Amino acid sequence: MSSPCAGGNFTPVFNPLLSPRLTKMLNMLENATEQLMLLKDFQATFQTCDRGLGSVAEAVGEEKEEEGDVSRAELKAGFCIVGIQALAELNQWRGVLSWLLQHYKHEEKIPSKIMQMCILLYSQVGEPAAIKDATRAWLHSPSNRCVSGFGTVAELYLLHVLLPLGCTDQARDFVGGEVGSITFTDEQKQTALAVIEEEERQKHDAAVAADCSGREAFTTEGSLLHKMEALLRLSFRRLMSGSVSFQKLFLAALLVYMLFLRLDPALPSSFMWISKLHQLIGELWKAASGPFYHQRSVMD
Repeated sequence: MSSPCAGGNFTPVFNPLLSPRLTKMLNMLENATEQLMLLKDFQATFQTCDRGLGSVAEAVGEEKEEEGDVSRAELKAGFCIVGIQALAELNQWRGVLSWLLQHYKHEEKIPSKIMQMCILLYSQVGEPAAIKDATRAWLHSPSNRCVSGFGTVAELYLLHVLLPLGCTDQARDFVGGEVGSITFTDEQKQTALAVIEEEERQKHDAAVAADCSGREAFTTEGSLLHKMEALLRLSFRRLMSGSVSFQKLFLAALLVYMLFLRLDPALPSSFMWISKLHQLIGELWKAASGPFYHQRSVMD
């Protein structure tokens, strides 16, 4: 079955001799597709799909098994595909998997095309972990080994779930394990292993770069701190010599602090700077004001 978003006409998929009930459900599916693509009414689209799935469930056992089962399965998949797109447009993608399980009951019963959509959806929104367990259960179900699209699900699981999550060891076991042995050719396995190794290399290089950047930032910060300390101590010596007023030196220290350092007190990295500056200014204040108050107390 082609994706509903590609056209909107589902009639060629089904046998033209459908029962009135199935024909009505087909009309509901076409209506949901129109709401999605033309009207952009995503909430109405989802509600129509939900009602359509309810109708499909009610029709179980009421149609002849000759044609009814195939048609209902296609209709059910069509409603789910359109409904998933509507939920994504509504930014309600978190509820996609649970909504599907309401209608399919078990992960391994979800059609391959819908499973592919879910993997791509959760990967696109940056939450591949949300679909990891469900996909793994689907791939390890013996009933899915022969279905069309099994290999595509396996490939998407490797590239869009395991690798983005950094599960390179699991990815390597997956390629060489039971599922990989029946899914990938020897050439495909070599390609997959090369991709895994490249992912590990990039992850290692990124960790090394981050470590080097952190050391460089720490070294730069220490150098500036020493310069700041030296400047304040020089100001302290000039103050003790009486050549500069205390108010001017204090103002100069604050200007140096604000203009050259520009620290944000809310940042944890600023705590050491602020603490050191507070300590040095405290020493300067005590040295400058101590003799004054001592002399005043003697005079009094």
